[in-house]
Amino acid sequence: MIGGLGGGPAEAICSRAGCNAPAQWRVEWSNPRIHTDGRTKIWLACDAHVDYLRGFVEARSFPVAVSRFAAPTADPGGDE
Repeated sequence: MIGGLGGGPAEAICSRAGCNAPAQWRVEWSNPRIHTDGRTKIWLACDAHVDYLRGFVEARSFPVAVSRFAAPTADPGGDE
């Protein structure tokens, strides 16, 4: 998950339970029976768990797409 409650962006970590590895992959999926409004869920995955998370979704015949994850860059912003 990206970010946290009441804080700034946290390090993007793998969504697999118990894993704290940095995310390298983005697993986008939906359950057509309950996500009828085009809603898509996103899990992040490390290299070790991307196949597990994709397989978990595919085993349920849910649509899934996997792509490389690029962590958001910090906004140097601020008006001067």
